[in-house]
Amino acid sequence: MSDAEVEKKSLLAGFREFLMRGNVVELAVAVVVGTAFSKIVDSVVKGLINPLVGAIGTKDLDKYSSCLKAPCEISKTTGEVTEGVPINWGPVLSASLTFLITAAVVYFLMILPMSKYKERRAAKNPTPEAPPELTEVDLLAEIRDLLVAQRNGSSSTTPGNAGSEASLGAQRDGLDIRKE
Repeated sequence: MSDAEVEKKSLLAGFREFLMRGNVVELAVAVVVGTAFSKIVDSVVKGLINPLVGAIGTKDLDKYSSCLKAPCEISKTTGEVTEGVPINWGPVLSASLTFLITAAVVYFLMILPMSKYKERRAAKNPTPEAPPELTEVDLLAEIRDLLVAQRNGSSSTTPGNAGSEASLGAQRDGLDIRKE
């Protein structure tokens, strides 16, 4: 195999590994579901919310606007503003409603049930408590005690000797500190 072929295979293997990580696959699924879900929410806003708002004013929220510099005149042929400065707040309101509905549905139908599921699963399988970690000061104190014990002629640090606390800490951490 040439160097180019090996590099191609390693690039493809690295890319495959990147794609198969859990986060990337979950993100891809979320994008697909989100795209499909946004169409549903748009239909709800246009088919249910807009007509309810239309009972008060116009049926289409996108038509709501105010004129900042009066009078606003709209060309009948092109539909564009010929005079005045309009503020089109209807599309902003429509997009805000769509966002709020989407966020509420995602939270109540996806996020909340998933967090409840994770809480129940964590309650069933508690993680074992990790042994307390030694601080740097504690570790230095153990080393000091070991050196003092060795200097005093005690070559073995078993419980009851001068370095008993250090020995117990080292034994707890799985270290063999005896001099052979």
